[in-house]
Amino acid sequence: MTQNISKKRLVTNFHNLSPEQQEAVKALYPRGFAEVMTRIDKPNGDFFYVVPYETDDTSYMVKIDVKIDDSSEEAIEEEFFGDDEIKGADEIHDDASMDGEDDM
Repeated sequence: MTQNISKKRLVTNFHNLSPEQQEAVKALYPRGFAEVMTRIDKPNGDFFYVVPYETDDTSYMVKIDVKIDDSSEEAIEEEFFGDDEIKGADEIHDDASMDGEDDM
């Protein structure tokens, strides 16, 4: 008979791994995590992303910190364009007024 030895299964944050394990995860995914990440939805509506990592005795799902840009397009435009007022317009001088052409 063969004995069924099952691995431990853990979910942990990347930063909680030992430095050696962190390096092993980085070596496993040298081109980044984007193509292997899985989104895990929690019952309260929150979510996180994980990547798989295996050792001889443990199967890890390693949480990866992901920054989600949830800004709306309108908020981004507002940040760049503001209130239609040109910033620094008071400091801009018209070349014509400097040449004395205003004195007509």
